[in-house]
Amino acid sequence: MEEAVRPMGSAIGNPSKFSLEQHGLTNLNIVHWTLPSPGLVERIIQRREGMLAHLGPVVVRTGHHTGRSPNDKFVVKSGEHDDKIWWGKINQPLARDRFERLLARMTAYFQGRDVFVQDTIAGSHPTFKMPIRIVSEYAWHSLFARNLFIRLPPSELADHIPEFTVLDAPRFHAIPEEDGTKSEAFIIVDFERRLALIGGTSYAGEIKKTIFTVMNYYLPQRHVLSMHCSANLGERGDVALFFGLSGTGKTTLSSDPSRRLIGDDEHGWADDGVFNIEGGCYAKTIRLSEEQEPIIWDATRRFGTVLENVSVDSITRRVDFNDDSLTENTRAAYPIGALPDSVPDGRAGHPRVIFFLTADAFGVLPPLSRLTSDQAMYYFLSGYTSKVAGTEKGLGPEPQVTFSACFGAPFLPLAPSVYARLLGEKISDHDVQVWLLNTGWTGGPFGVGKRFSLPYTRAMVQAVLDGGLEGVPMRLDPVFQVTVPTHCPGVPDELLDPRRTWSNGAAYDEQAARLVDRFAANFATYAEEASDAVRAAGPKVAASTA
Repeated sequence: MEEAVRPMGSAIGNPSKFSLEQHGLTNLNIVHWTLPSPGLVERIIQRREGMLAHLGPVVVRTGHHTGRSPNDKFVVKSGEHDDKIWWGKINQPLARDRFERLLARMTAYFQGRDVFVQDTIAGSHPTFKMPIRIVSEYAWHSLFARNLFIRLPPSELADHIPEFTVLDAPRFHAIPEEDGTKSEAFIIVDFERRLALIGGTSYAGEIKKTIFTVMNYYLPQRHVLSMHCSANLGERGDVALFFGLSGTGKTTLSSDPSRRLIGDDEHGWADDGVFNIEGGCYAKTIRLSEEQEPIIWDATRRFGTVLENVSVDSITRRVDFNDDSLTENTRAAYPIGALPDSVPDGRAGHPRVIFFLTADAFGVLPPLSRLTSDQAMYYFLSGYTSKVAGTEKGLGPEPQVTFSACFGAPFLPLAPSVYARLLGEKISDHDVQVWLLNTGWTGGPFGVGKRFSLPYTRAMVQAVLDGGLEGVPMRLDPVFQVTVPTHCPGVPDELLDPRRTWSNGAAYDEQAARLVDRFAANFATYAEEASDAVRAAGPKVAASTA
């Protein structure tokens, strides 16, 4: 059944009384207001933005940008907020006049075009939730936003007033020499106008992480710790958090059939517990298998899921998660309600256990170790991991060693010490255990060793959560100064001692010393603000290996 031709300026869906003219958007063609998933899928197919795959997911392509563009992110200098921003490579300043000129051209670009609006919520806590609006030229970006953020009941849409708005125009490009950008792509946040602009990139993850950046600005100023972590809930009401960068296992490890998922990537920690910032999941799907990750596998095979850059047969419409010909960073975006037994309201109590996930490409960190409170601060500020292929523009096939403060530096508008201080207070107030979990390499560095088996990693997580390590003897690692269990149910004992997995102990010592030097050089950035105890909590080259 074909939809009737509508005159320019028509509105379809559930329009808000807070019109798009409030954002400077006028003379638009058809405005699609917070359409539900079936309507958006229809338009994605009609507009040839994507292809319907077997069982109903939509497969889309993001073109040149298959990951985030961290070098193209800017914050507008506005006076009022300038003294709070962590200026530098991550939050690059953009002059107000240049932003206004770019905004004027962008709003002109939207004239005469169809636009897709999603009025949603960021933050599942009633006190700290933020009404947001995503305006895009792509129907599939609107479906992505609908899947990722918290949906409003239709009865509330008419009165929705956004407190932050994203204008998203992938086919609109900046002019670097005029706009002060680094390329034609741009992600610009203006905290004064509560407005963000995204252009020149079709990678939908930029929308998600822009809103996370916004929440990372406002929540800590209300004494709520915003966190780049997943979270789940056990039968006894025990909450576990999993901090880590993309590719370290946040989504995979928190999607546990024996526990209920609170959220897979972004959370707040308030005085009454943790809460999900989002309403959906954005899972990596490269080499996804039904056997090892059944929950995520099922979520990718449902109507309305968005599959980014996943290979699909144009005849059978079957997808191939093993195909990395477009990128290693293939993704699935789906609402959290697609998962069995997730926590419906996205809220729970205070965590009992925190895991810091790191994919150690050096191959020298223990797979599991217990941290003291001072070590927790040291490793949180360090945020050591290895970026895996495809998650950012410019990454090659080999992991890239990186230190990302708070396990999420690209999304921090405030100084890392702000988040570290809040985390330290909450760990102390609620007597939280903190564990360092290495999901990276063992038996040698990348290219020589191999990645830890997922079943072994799951067994270590399970042992911590179920008390399976209580009474187990612990040893002090001579390099990283952390305590390591000598035995873990379901894991070979020799795997718990990384030096024993190397064929050459001297080569391990040399590689470990290199990583220690990298830790020391990185932490010098935070040394002045850290206490003596935290500064002393880092790794050290053992006397036998010096």
